[in-house]
Amino acid sequence: MSADNYTKFKSAVFLLTGIPGQEDVYLWISVPFCSMYVISILGNSVILFIIKTDPSLHKPMYIFLSMLAITDLGLSVSTIPTTLGIFLFNSREISLDACFAQLFFIHSFSYIESSVLLLMAFDRFIAICNPLRYASILTPPRIYRMGLLFVLRSVALIFPLPILLKQFRYCRANVLSHSYCLHQEVMKLACSDITVNSIYGLTIKLLLMGLDSLFIFFSYVMILKTVLSVTSPTECIRALNTCVSHLWAVLFFYTPAIGLSMIHRFGNSTSHLLQIILGYIYLLVPPLMNPIVYSVKSKHLRARIIRVFFK
Repeated sequence: MSADNYTKFKSAVFLLTGIPGQEDVYLWISVPFCSMYVISILGNSVILFIIKTDPSLHKPMYIFLSMLAITDLGLSVSTIPTTLGIFLFNSREISLDACFAQLFFIHSFSYIESSVLLLMAFDRFIAICNPLRYASILTPPRIYRMGLLFVLRSVALIFPLPILLKQFRYCRANVLSHSYCLHQEVMKLACSDITVNSIYGLTIKLLLMGLDSLFIFFSYVMILKTVLSVTSPTECIRALNTCVSHLWAVLFFYTPAIGLSMIHRFGNSTSHLLQIILGYIYLLVPPLMNPIVYSVKSKHLRARIIRVFFK
C-alpha cells in the first residue's frame, strides 16, 4: 500500500475516547450518563411545555428561559449518539463528515447558549435598573428578533470551521480525547498548516464568548451598583434573589468552558483525565442543572410544574 493510500485509509475515520482504562466498566458508567441525558431532556422539555401552555408565563424572563431550554436540548442531542455509543456499545469510530457535523452543532449551540445568557443578564439589568420601562423595552417581538440575531451570528461564524477542516489531510494519529468532536482537537490532527484555523477559532471565541461574558460582568456591576443604592435591606435582598438562578447558569456554563479552552490551547502538560472530566462537565452539566435550578428558584414556574403533575 502506498503512502498516499495509507494516509487516506487512516483518515477515513476518527476514533473517539470514553474514559481510558475503564473499558471493563463502561456498561456501569453508562448508567449515570443515561440518567443525566434523560433528566436533561425531560427537564428542559417540561420547562418548554409549561411556558408554552401557560399564558401567565409569556413574559420576557420566561421567554429567555425557553430559549435557554431549547439550546440545552440541542447541546444534549448533539453529544448523545457518540457518548452513549461508546459506553453502551464500545463504538468508537466516527467518519470525518459526521465528526465535522457534530462539532458544528456543538460549537453553534455552545455559542448560542452564551448569547442567551447575555440576553438573560440584559433582562435582569432592565428589570432592576429600569423597572418602569421593562415592559416597553422587552416586548416579545423585540425579544424574538434579538434571539434570532444571536442565533444567526453564532451559526454564521461557526459555519466556516467544518469547511476549513474538510480541506486538510489527516495523516497523524486519529484518536480524539473526548467522546465527541471539538474543533480544537480535530484541527491538531491535520498534517496541513492550521494557522488560519487556530487564529479564526480563537478570534470567534473572543468575539462571541469573550464579549458575552464581559457584557454579563458589566451588567452585574450595574445591577450591584443599583441594588446597593437601595436603602431597604429587604428590597436589596429581594432584587438580588431574582438573579441567583442566572448566576448559577453562568457559572455552570463559563467555568468549564474557559477551563477546557485553556487546556486545549495551552495545557499540553495537563492531566488527560482532567481534560476529559472538564469536557463532560462543559456539555453535560449546564443542560442538566439549568432546568433544576430554575424550577427550584422560580416560585411561579415551580407552582405551574406542581400543578401540572399533581393536578
